[in-house]
Amino acid sequence: MFLAIDAGNSNVVFALYDQKENRWKNQFRLETNFDTLGTQLSNKVPLYFLEHGIGPPDIAKIGFSSVVPEINKAITDFCKNFLGKKPYLISAKSYATLPVKTNRPQEMGTDLMCNVMAAFSRHHQATIIVDFGTALTFTVVDQQGEVIGVNIVPGIKTAIKSLFSNTSKLPEVALKVPESAIGKNTIQAIQAGIFYGYSSLIEGMINTIRKEAKLEFTIIATGGLSAVLTPLEKVFDEVDRNLTLEGLRLITQANT
Repeated sequence: MFLAIDAGNSNVVFALYDQKENRWKNQFRLETNFDTLGTQLSNKVPLYFLEHGIGPPDIAKIGFSSVVPEINKAITDFCKNFLGKKPYLISAKSYATLPVKTNRPQEMGTDLMCNVMAAFSRHHQATIIVDFGTALTFTVVDQQGEVIGVNIVPGIKTAIKSLFSNTSKLPEVALKVPESAIGKNTIQAIQAGIFYGYSSLIEGMINTIRKEAKLEFTIIATGGLSAVLTPLEKVFDEVDRNLTLEGLRLITQANT
């Protein structure tokens, strides 16, 4: 099996790809918490492996993407100690071997480059990848696999948390699509503002990029909240929550 580790600002995702069945089978998350990560790694990961009948010998290779450099050593050491293998850490140096390119490799987040690699390898055409993470990102790729650029706005959960944290009377609300675009109470008002506001933001961003780039784009959504905004179902050509993991696997494969 191939083990993918995707370390983001909110979660560290562990996912196993079965090469015989050609599919992602197991996936679990740890919180990206500097104070508790060591305990989570030593307790939760071995327990998960044990519960699912997976042993260190079952892991043939490990790929590691991280946008949180402060935790890289802890995860690398854990892999060497528990799994007996050093993970391949994706970096700007990894991109030279790929069919996709960016003219600013040091600035390009490895998670976004994983998205680009997976999307272009699958479609071989101009693509806009909308990634619903801690930040909401729009990665624009041309028909040659060159990254034209990236747009970044606060993610949905980030926006809700900011609203809750910086106001005295507004409550933290559940991520639920409201019945109406016009809020009839405080909770509905926040839900309507977030969901319909972000839906319009995303659709507007995509249309603006299309007009400026003058390209026919395939629109792919990924990330944990990619399926939440139901008003955007017709905007996306594809929703793939495993896009980053698949790109992580392909980049590791191309470099090892």
